[in-house]
Amino acid sequence: MAEKRNPERKNENIRRANRVIQTRSFVLMILMGVVMFALLFFRLFDLQITQHEELQSKAVSQQTRRTVVTASRGTIYDAAGNILAISSSAETIILSPLEIDNAVNDKEKPVSWTKDSLAAGLAEILGKEPSAIRKRMDNVKSQYEVIQLRADEDVAAKVREYVDENDIVGVHLVADTKRYYPYGSLAAQVIGFVGDDNTGLYGLEAYYEKELEGQSGLVISAKDQAENDMLYTYEQYFAAKNGGDLTLTLDTTIQYYLEKGMEAMIDKFSAANGASGIVMDVNTGGILAMASYPNYDLNDFLTVSDPALLSRISDEEGGFKLSDAQLTQWRNKALNDTYEPGSTFKILTLSAALEEGVVDKTTTVNCGGSVSISGYTIHCSNKNGHGLQTLMQSVGNSCNPAFINYGLRIGNEKFYEYMRSFGLMNTTGIDLGGEAVGVFAADNSFTQLDLACYAFGQNFTVTPLTLISAQAACVNGGYLHTPYLVERITDSDGNVTYRHDSTPVRQVISEQTSATVRECLEYVVSSGTGKNGQVAGYRIGGKTGTADKGQSGDVVVSFLCFAPADDPQVIMLITMDTPSRATGTYVSGGNMVAPTASSVMAEILPYLGIEPSYSAEELLGMDTTVPNVIGLTVDQAKEKLKDRALSYKIVGDGATITDQTPAGGAIIPGKSSVILYANAEKPTDKCVVPHLIGKTPSEANTSATAAGLLIRFSGTTGSESSSIRVLSQSIDEGTEVDAGTVITVQLGDTSVTD
Repeated sequence: MAEKRNPERKNENIRRANRVIQTRSFVLMILMGVVMFALLFFRLFDLQITQHEELQSKAVSQQTRRTVVTASRGTIYDAAGNILAISSSAETIILSPLEIDNAVNDKEKPVSWTKDSLAAGLAEILGKEPSAIRKRMDNVKSQYEVIQLRADEDVAAKVREYVDENDIVGVHLVADTKRYYPYGSLAAQVIGFVGDDNTGLYGLEAYYEKELEGQSGLVISAKDQAENDMLYTYEQYFAAKNGGDLTLTLDTTIQYYLEKGMEAMIDKFSAANGASGIVMDVNTGGILAMASYPNYDLNDFLTVSDPALLSRISDEEGGFKLSDAQLTQWRNKALNDTYEPGSTFKILTLSAALEEGVVDKTTTVNCGGSVSISGYTIHCSNKNGHGLQTLMQSVGNSCNPAFINYGLRIGNEKFYEYMRSFGLMNTTGIDLGGEAVGVFAADNSFTQLDLACYAFGQNFTVTPLTLISAQAACVNGGYLHTPYLVERITDSDGNVTYRHDSTPVRQVISEQTSATVRECLEYVVSSGTGKNGQVAGYRIGGKTGTADKGQSGDVVVSFLCFAPADDPQVIMLITMDTPSRATGTYVSGGNMVAPTASSVMAEILPYLGIEPSYSAEELLGMDTTVPNVIGLTVDQAKEKLKDRALSYKIVGDGATITDQTPAGGAIIPGKSSVILYANAEKPTDKCVVPHLIGKTPSEANTSATAAGLLIRFSGTTGSESSSIRVLSQSIDEGTEVDAGTVITVQLGDTSVTD
């Protein structure tokens, strides 16, 4: 009744309820709007901010194709401009399994080939297994599967022809470069090599990676939904910047001479642990040649070819593996390995003693065959003793007791200072990686016994490179140089970006001391243990070395030499590790290494333009040209040969010369004998080379002449010793050669000990 009596109140309540509902709905809508806005905001934030780079990358990947343009790696030249390492054109072959799959499954445009036939076709060209290529095609989401890195141009051309002829889709060839080493194994440990990604892994290739690698370029091209390239107008090209070129101090000719001599030496003496050799410019530290054996081919660096290394490879657990053999052949013994130098170190002891004024050229010392230090007896190579010697004689005899005496005169502290000053305690700083540091007693525990042993080169280790750098300072006026290989670097435009500065590190000894050292070391070669290092026409200074390797009985033999002795230009150190004792040659640096150094120096010095100076006797034995005497009377022929200081042998009784051996114009050793045929027939039979090794010069000459051959002597020719023998011959015995062929023999004094 009340509601009927008050209808307006009822309507008011209804309106009030509606307003509440409307307000609630509005608030709810606002809340829902805010929530939706917040969700949308955070989603947009996630897409546009958080995932921006990822999504952008995906978009770019879907819409474009990127092709890397490899920069051409810099070229490595020797000092004469010969190419040691160069990058030649090649092409990397890539599959796009996604494109291939789309093409094979496209019903509208069917292709005439299948995945199997494509795999078989490519495998035949590339020399691979078809199954391996077919398996790469199964990764249908991929657009980049490399099946051949840096294929040669002729192989790439065959692939391109195959692709074009069969309308193949999804096979791409990308321009690339391939590293090539024209000289194969020459200076292998110095040059080094690159890996599959064209990054330097060893040697100069690794040390100068930043300078050689250059900067890769990029080609960005647009593609459509079907992965097809769009018009070239959508393409962007970012040019590659080629790497810089290295010009070395290394000389391929000198390197060849060194390696040839060392290889013959190792073969002859069956060195168990190889050898190393360094030839250096004595006045700058520039490395002219550096060799290490065993060797390998840079173009096939994974292959082990050295028979001794191959024989050591074992499948047994913990045995010598293929990887061990590879690491061994890649090592540069000249700077990666250390050894006890032995008597070649005496050069430094002599230099320090002279510089400190504790000895001079008038100094004498008595050798009784041994000396006792701190309760230990140290022997000389001459067990009976050398007796009373002058300074120069003690150096020539390589007398251990004498050098112990000199070391003790210097004193522990000063001797240690000189070792530091000569750079023995640190790396030399050469521009090659992996340089080792020798092992020495600490200065605070350096005893008198240590000093005695160090004075003649035992009980510590150095690298050959460190030692030759110090030895060069002993003979070049006292200046220690940093050894180096790269003379300059030029960019791709030919601008020089780097040039080596040969400023000395420091002066260790005086010019006067250095001159005395040179004089003593020249005596070593002329009259001492280094006689087998003589080179006809040149003044050579040198020092032999034979160092024990612990208690094993094995030794490292070596020889250091430089020339000319009065004005050094070039210095060389050759070491050989563990030669066989069953070769019949007395194991020493003077007998095994010095003859090799002699033959190498005999080739290096004329090549460098260093003029020889021959004695009258040497001039008579120099090479001369055989005159053509055919058609002359016998008397006329005799006179013509006498004018050239050549002897002769007449065959036949005719009045006119009808033939001769050797023929006119041939180059033969002076004082050789020419066979003249006077109306007699010249034999056409081949001559057999006789066995000459071990014979005296006279015996060798008689044997060669009897065989119808000529002989040229090299090596130790300036000695009156009755122990001079032929150490090697240039043509093996039993070889058949033409009459009049010249055989070069290396002479050596077999009585030398060290």
